[in-house]
Amino acid sequence: MKRLVVWIAGIVATVSLVACGSTSQKQSAPAGSLLEQIKEKGVLKVGTEGTYAPYTYHDESGKLVGYDVEVAEKVAEKLGVKAEFVETEWDSIIAGLDAGRFDIIANQVGVTDERKEKYDFSTPYTYIYGALITSKDDTTTKAFSDIKGKKSANSLTSNWAEVAKSNGAEIVGVDGFQQAIELLASKRVDVTINDNVAYLDYIKQHPDAPVKVAALSEDAQETALPVVKGNDDLVAAINQALKELADEGVLTELSKKYFGDDVSQVKK
Repeated sequence: MKRLVVWIAGIVATVSLVACGSTSQKQSAPAGSLLEQIKEKGVLKVGTEGTYAPYTYHDESGKLVGYDVEVAEKVAEKLGVKAEFVETEWDSIIAGLDAGRFDIIANQVGVTDERKEKYDFSTPYTYIYGALITSKDDTTTKAFSDIKGKKSANSLTSNWAEVAKSNGAEIVGVDGFQQAIELLASKRVDVTINDNVAYLDYIKQHPDAPVKVAALSEDAQETALPVVKGNDDLVAAINQALKELADEGVLTELSKKYFGDDVSQVKK
């Protein structure tokens, strides 16, 4: 009889634990889709570097500015919310998206087949051409194929590092474009590969820098806003926002403001 009582009590306890667990899971589960949550909170959280001029950086007053920053702000406005930026180093920014620290990344994230396996991307808002940058007195590096066996300064997880590797270069890791240029100017590396507009922005501010563009890529790199898969409604809303911004000429206006050229469209 005692065994029967203990057995019944055990079943009751087990059922109670399962019921409590189910209730707890329901209470902790977020309500609605990510887009609905964003609209309910009134905030679109945006991961960005804050150290990558002219895309995302701090001006003399300390304000976060840049092409990507303003694009994200305009997209947020179209969604009816406010953009809240979470500044993160590039090498950990993708992990931040995975961990839910922010909803999107606005930091010139290139659209690649590998990334598309894990993330959904908005329509591109930037078309960038790769620039092979060398010292001014370098007469041997004239094409991407010439960098085999040479040292290239690049952020380890950037698309440009992959371009350098594919052409046979040895990668020297750096935290950003300015550090890459400093290593190049001091002859500690042979080349660096980055986008052409970042180079133009740097030269505008450092006209005496002893570096030059030796070659440009034939194809453009598309950059877009990545979102963790499973949020189709958010991607659709962002795409609609970008379309409206393009149709209204806002993307062209922002491009010319920061680059003196329209980087929001493919060069014909």
